[in-house]
Amino acid sequence: MTAARLRRLPSTAAPCRAGRLAPSAALAVAIAAAITASSAAMASSSLQPDAAAKDYFGSMQEPAPLAARAIGSYARGCLAGANALPINGPSWQVMRLSRNRNWGHPDLIAYLQDLARASPGVGWNGLLVGDLAQPRGGPMTSGHSSHQIGLDADIWLTPMPNRVLTADERETMSAISMVKQPQDRAGVDRSVDPARWTDTHAALIRVAARDKRVARIFVNPAIKKALCAFETGDRAWLNKVRPWWGHDYHFHVRIACPAGSIGCSDQDPPPPGDGCGADLAWWLSDEPWVPKLDPVTGKPPPVEKKRPMALSALPKDCTSVLTAR
Repeated sequence: MTAARLRRLPSTAAPCRAGRLAPSAALAVAIAAAITASSAAMASSSLQPDAAAKDYFGSMQEPAPLAARAIGSYARGCLAGANALPINGPSWQVMRLSRNRNWGHPDLIAYLQDLARASPGVGWNGLLVGDLAQPRGGPMTSGHSSHQIGLDADIWLTPMPNRVLTADERETMSAISMVKQPQDRAGVDRSVDPARWTDTHAALIRVAARDKRVARIFVNPAIKKALCAFETGDRAWLNKVRPWWGHDYHFHVRIACPAGSIGCSDQDPPPPGDGCGADLAWWLSDEPWVPKLDPVTGKPPPVEKKRPMALSALPKDCTSVLTAR
């Protein structure tokens, strides 16, 4: 029975007692529920477990109409009941709108809005916000292995301008690297570029990291080195700031699993300390950056292309997130 047919069901039955439906109305509700369940079952049966999950999740244009919930882990999961970060706010603007990746768990959206409000207080004009998650999370079609459960966000290290950017500018404007380049040659100085990096950059990341909702912030090792030198007082926040490849033109905020997100898996806490010692020294050495050459060819070994994550590799509840209507 179609939805139009349901709307034509008779409504002349005698009124029911409070809290109960008339028989015809109850029948309509039951039929509608059956149609919804049948549609979901059909959609679920059409999904191929071995197919690339990114193809399914990357095609979703709207969030799953379910209670907000981060499901699985940061690099293997999905997102129900996502909220969109508005593309413009008093002290933020969303970039790369064509990607449709300004979705997150409501806790992440609230965190970003709070950080944006706080940013002018340290001299930062406002946030340019990059990728959060897709409408239903899951593996992305390009660019990230994490950002799957709506708890990750990229924030540009370029302040928001004093005007609203056009849609075209948000697609074409380049983010600016804060570190000296290149980083993948032996013996180079892996430091921030003093012509671009400022204490205001450091102060913004400090504000971001001090929020109790934050589990980690990923930055380029050169930026971590600059932050270690910047802080002369309480260094506890530096524990959350972890060095990683890339992340030279943005910092990546990751919040902890929200209350009520059953099945959400937090990362293990970072090792104790400010992270400015031996671990950082390794990141600043040649070892993580300079390619190892094949002794025969004298060239770096070919990069092995990983097979895309299959839908079956995700938590089972992610199928319900995909098919929710």
